[in-house]
Amino acid sequence: MNETADVLILARQAHGAHDWATAAAHFDAVGAEGLTAGDLAAYADALWWLGRVEDNLRVLAAACETYQADSRRAEAAWVATVLGIFHMGRGDEPQAMGWIGRAGRLLEGIPECPAHGLMMQVADVETSLQAGNPTAAVEAARRMQALGNRIGEPGLVLLGVNCEGRALIRAGNVVDGLALLDEAMVTALGSRLGPFVSGSLFCHTIASCHEVGDIGRVKRWTELTEDWLSTLPGVGVFGGLCAVHRAQLHVLRGAWEEAERSALRVVADLDAMRVDYAAEAWYVVGEARRLRGDPTAADAYKEAHARGRDPQPGRALLQLQRGDAAGAATSVRIAVTAMGDDPLRRAPLCAAAVEITVAAGRLEDARTATSELVDTAARFATSGLEAMAVRARGAVLLAEDRADEALPLLRAAFRRWRELGAAYEVAGTCVLLAQAYRSLGDEASAAAEDAQAEAAFEQLGAHRVVQEPPPGLSPRECQVLALVADGHSNRQIGEALFISDRTVARHLTNIFHKIGTTSRTQAARYAIDRGLTATR
Repeated sequence: MNETADVLILARQAHGAHDWATAAAHFDAVGAEGLTAGDLAAYADALWWLGRVEDNLRVLAAACETYQADSRRAEAAWVATVLGIFHMGRGDEPQAMGWIGRAGRLLEGIPECPAHGLMMQVADVETSLQAGNPTAAVEAARRMQALGNRIGEPGLVLLGVNCEGRALIRAGNVVDGLALLDEAMVTALGSRLGPFVSGSLFCHTIASCHEVGDIGRVKRWTELTEDWLSTLPGVGVFGGLCAVHRAQLHVLRGAWEEAERSALRVVADLDAMRVDYAAEAWYVVGEARRLRGDPTAADAYKEAHARGRDPQPGRALLQLQRGDAAGAATSVRIAVTAMGDDPLRRAPLCAAAVEITVAAGRLEDARTATSELVDTAARFATSGLEAMAVRARGAVLLAEDRADEALPLLRAAFRRWRELGAAYEVAGTCVLLAQAYRSLGDEASAAAEDAQAEAAFEQLGAHRVVQEPPPGLSPRECQVLALVADGHSNRQIGEALFISDRTVARHLTNIFHKIGTTSRTQAARYAIDRGLTATR
C-alpha cells in the first residue's frame, strides 16, 4: 500500500513538472483502477502529449466518469469537452458531438466555471467561424473573456483574446486581429498557463497567420513555439503539430527534402489522432515532391485528399508540369468555384490560376483571378498575399505584351519574395523579369535574370519543364501563334486576347518573318511541331 502511494506521489510530481514520460510510466505501474479522478485526468494528459492516442481517450473517458460519480460536474464537463475536441480532431464527428452534448448537460445549472468558457469556444466561436459568421464569433469570444475575468481564469481570458483576433481577421479587420493574436501569444509565453491552453493558443495563432499569408509572423511564432516545446521533456504529439508549420516554411524557402521528411514524421505521429494535421502534412509532401519533379507527388496529394484536404492547387500545378495546361486550367477554375466565398481560402488557388491560365493562353481567366487576388491582398494587407498579387499583375501584363508596365511590378514582386525567403518564387520571378527585359530589347539584363534563375533552380533541385519559345518571339506573339495552331481566325484570336483584328494581323506578319514562314498553314505546322498550342 505504501509502495503504491509512493509511486503516485512520483507520478503527480512528474506530471506537475511536465515530465510526461515519467508521469505516464508511474501511472502505468499503478493502473487506472487505483487512481482518483484527478489522477486519471493527469494520466490522460501525459498520454496525450506522448501520442498514446487510444490510451488517452480511454483514460480520459474514465476520468469523466469518475468526476461525475464524485459529483464534480464542472471537472467532468471540462473533460467531456476535451474529449469532444480530441474526437473531432480525429475526424470522428459522432463521438465528438456525443461528448460535447454530454458536457452541455453537465454544465446546466452549475456555477460558472472554466468548462463554460471552453464550451463557448467549441459551440459558439468555432461553429460561427466555420459557418462564415465572424461577427457572432467576435461576440462569443468577448463573452469568453468576460467569463474568464469574472471567475479569475487568465487562461480562459487569453483563449478568448485569441478567438477574437481570429474572428476579426476573418471579418477583414486584419490589423486589429493580428494585434490580439500577438497579445495573447506574448502573454502566454511569459505566464504559467497549463500546456493544454498554451498549446491551443500557439496552434491557432500560427494556423491563422499561415492562412492570412503573414509569413513573417508564421516564422517568428513557430520559432518561439519550438523554444517553448524544448522546455517540455518527452513531447510527442504537440511537437508534431508544430512540425506541420515548420514543414510549410521548409517548402517556402526551398528545403524540399527536409520538408518531406518533417511532414512524413507528422503523418507517422498524428494520423490516428489529428487527421487534419496529417492531411496537411501529406499535402506538404505532395508540394515538396512536385517541385522536385518526383512522380509520386500525385500519390501524396491523393493521401491528403483521402483525409479531407482539398488537393488543389497542387494537383492542378502538377497537371501543368506534366504538359496539360488546358486540363490544369479547368481543374483550378473548378477548384476556385468549389472553395466558396472565403477570400483567404481562394487566394492561393487564384495565384495558381494566374500561372496556369497564362500558360494555357486563357488571359481573360488570368485577369479575373488576378483581380480577385489584388482585392484580397488590399483587404488583408499581409506580406504573402501582397507578394502573390504583385507578381500576378506583372505576369498578366507581360502576357498582354505590356512589358514596360509589367517590369516595375515584377521587380517589386522579386523584392517581396526575397524578403520572405521564398527561394523558388524568387527564381520564378527572375524568369518573368528576363522575358520582360527581352521584350523591351535589353538582352544583357534578360541574360542576367536568366542566369540568376537557372542558378537558383539548380541549387534548389527544382524540376522544370522548359518550353523554349521560338527565337525572338514575344510572349504575346507566342499566344497568337498557339491560337493559330488551334485553327482560330483573326477575329477569334482578337476576341480571346482582347485585341483588334488589325493588331492580330500585325502580330502574324511579325511572326511569319521571325520563324521564316509565308503562310498561316506553315506557321501552324511550326507551332504544332514544337508543342506550342493553346489546347495541349
